[in-house]
Amino acid sequence: MNMKWSNDEHNNWDNKALSWHQNSENMWENGSRKSIIPFFSQYVQKGMNVLDLGCGDGYGSLKLNQIGGYNVIGIDLSPEMIKLALTRKKEGLQFREASILDLPFQANTFDGLLSINCLEWTSDPYRALQNVYSVLREQGKFCIAILGPTAFPREESFFRLYGKRTFCHTIMPWEFERMAIENGWRILDGYGVYKKGVKEDLVKNLSVELKQSLSFMWVFMLEKYHAG
Repeated sequence: MNMKWSNDEHNNWDNKALSWHQNSENMWENGSRKSIIPFFSQYVQKGMNVLDLGCGDGYGSLKLNQIGGYNVIGIDLSPEMIKLALTRKKEGLQFREASILDLPFQANTFDGLLSINCLEWTSDPYRALQNVYSVLREQGKFCIAILGPTAFPREESFFRLYGKRTFCHTIMPWEFERMAIENGWRILDGYGVYKKGVKEDLVKNLSVELKQSLSFMWVFMLEKYHAG
């Protein structure tokens, strides 16, 4: 890994840790992430071992543990985020500083994976996807959310047009879907999260591609498998 890039990423998320912490509970309870844990629980049996990739301050990891009884390890590359996460002390809940690009786990360790708006903040989404594939058991489930084109955080990638370094990768939900299918994943399910101005009646009859193009975020459920 490029160490300067890594250090810059640490600083970027360390600087956002406090504001993230102030808003994370509302995101998971009432906002864009409120449907994710119930969706995850439909596909991953309760009590299983789960890795939460890019866990931030750990609120989503805590909900996984509370609602599904999962044994959860949350990882984040930001030391400040992990400091906040470590205040959530509970049996079956652990947090570690680590990057999705350099996972410190053996192959076939986890039954389920959760990654919400993490992959698109890496410098190498393909390498990240390979890494998570390795640590998941065969037929394990991977719930991942990718920011859609209407998400405000996408504006952070604007300065790439001036040749400047940006931390938000431009990968879109339909691009991620293609990459996943080409690299040993089966798409089991998915749904869109939209801004308040987009009503269900407006999108229900559209193709998946058009729904994704209007989305704030697209949530996928994948399964690890070997074709043939």
